[in-house]
Amino acid sequence: MVSVASLFAQVLSLISRSDFAKAVRRRDAEKAAKGFSCWDQFVAMLFCQLGGANSLREICGGLATAMGKLRHLGLTQAPARSTLSYANSHRPWELFEDIFHSLLGQAQAIAARHKRKFRFKNPLRSIDASTIHLCREVFDWARYGRTKGAVKLHLMLDHQGCLPGWACITEGKVHDVTPIKALRFAAGTIVAMDRGYNDYGLFGRWCEAVVYFVTRLKSDAIYRIVEILAVPAGGNVLSDELIELDSIKGRRECPHTLRRVVVWDEVNGREIVLLTNHLGFAASTIGRIYKERWQIELFFKAIKQNLKVKTFVGTSENAVKVQIWTALIAMLLLKLMQLKSAFGWSLSNLAAMLRMNLLTYRDLWKWLDEPYGYPAAEPLEYALPLFANILDSKTGGT
Repeated sequence: MVSVASLFAQVLSLISRSDFAKAVRRRDAEKAAKGFSCWDQFVAMLFCQLGGANSLREICGGLATAMGKLRHLGLTQAPARSTLSYANSHRPWELFEDIFHSLLGQAQAIAARHKRKFRFKNPLRSIDASTIHLCREVFDWARYGRTKGAVKLHLMLDHQGCLPGWACITEGKVHDVTPIKALRFAAGTIVAMDRGYNDYGLFGRWCEAVVYFVTRLKSDAIYRIVEILAVPAGGNVLSDELIELDSIKGRRECPHTLRRVVVWDEVNGREIVLLTNHLGFAASTIGRIYKERWQIELFFKAIKQNLKVKTFVGTSENAVKVQIWTALIAMLLLKLMQLKSAFGWSLSNLAAMLRMNLLTYRDLWKWLDEPYGYPAAEPLEYALPLFANILDSKTGGT
């Protein structure tokens, strides 16, 4: 026997089984369950994400062909398609959200040991949303416009390790800023976001809570200049001004001194007008903070390219949310492995190589550090019968 299980089994070991069991009891997720546990469902859906399965048939068939490796995954047998489909439609998707937050704490602890990109000590967060389009005729509950269907994934990215620190799934027609209003940040946090999140009431509350924001100023914003600040020569900062909002709504909801910084975008050859309530940083630092917001765009690109969030194995609202939350859990696992590896993986390359070696037998952490030099091992219990069959075929069974 080899001393390790498959890579998939070792990835699953990163999930705390005690936390998982607590979440199952808290959500009463196994009520009236008949032999198919929540762990079985979770393993199957994570196999869908990490293994790149496109349908219930591929999930169940892929697990069924794993033979003796299933016991390392905590399974006794592969699920039937109807059983998995029913579980995805009826078991609470909130269970998978709880597992996401449980795993997030482990990933944040590892990310905290890595060097920060910026010198300031303020936590940096980015906020954005991405629309996932669905077929209206199949997903009739996901209304988005008159003839389309969609859900929207709202996300907050923690730049300490580029981890998804918060997520919310809504109907596609929900405005980007609506779920964000319920978020609470620690004093001193810097939030970077696009101009779709311009909300003067939200800005006013953040100013009072000493939460800083960096966003783009809308072209039709009404303001008055309070003070013109000096701009260093030779940089990409074109102007730096202290302003106050001068519209009726702006004066009522955000009566605070803000800062308008204009920077030059060399890549696209245009001016970018930024709005912030942080008056202490250099204007160039404000520009860099907004530029760093691009990391959340890359995160959305990575999750859509490497995981299953554009095609779904179930059509109910519950099944779609189960699959999206499982994708976020898979992304956390990939980020955790990326942070602990000494190889310097890109996220897309790690996802592809893990998919190709998901059921091979080798030490996960040695493989992560030396993926092209650490060979796979064959379990002895399978290798010996295979060798005996080959020998019999050559000797004619004598």
